[in-house]
Amino acid sequence: MKNKIKYILIIVLVSLVIMQFIRPDKNEGGFESLVAFKTDTSPPEEVLSILKTNCFDCHTNQTTYPWYAEIAPISYWLADHVKEGKEELNMSAWETYSIKKKDHKLEELIEEVEEGEMPLDSYTWIHGKLSKEDKEKLIQWVTLARLKYKNDLKVSSK
Repeated sequence: MKNKIKYILIIVLVSLVIMQFIRPDKNEGGFESLVAFKTDTSPPEEVLSILKTNCFDCHTNQTTYPWYAEIAPISYWLADHVKEGKEELNMSAWETYSIKKKDHKLEELIEEVEEGEMPLDSYTWIHGKLSKEDKEKLIQWVTLARLKYKNDLKVSSK
């Protein structure tokens, strides 16, 4: 029994060492891809700061990685979070979204923030939670940004 446990521990240790040399791709496409999002939604500087601190790492083509992102298996876990986040909402791909999809994504943003689902708990453990004031500013901005898309949808349906 002891030999079996020892053998399993050796395999796990070797696997962890090998994982250190096989890295997931990093999300480092740059912030210049956010021009369309910023132009289209016009976030004020305060809101842009909230987005940068709480959203951009997982919902743009540019992630600012902490030091521990270099350690496997954490690097794989973070890469998966970023991939999933960008699948749900990628502000760097904003120009590729239809008007209807843009409105829907902003509607989902409000819901996720109001329900405390975003940012994820695993993110807030390190980065801190959104304050009540930050949530209010974010929701107020998104509500105003959505008005543009609602008007655009009305015009396009006529």
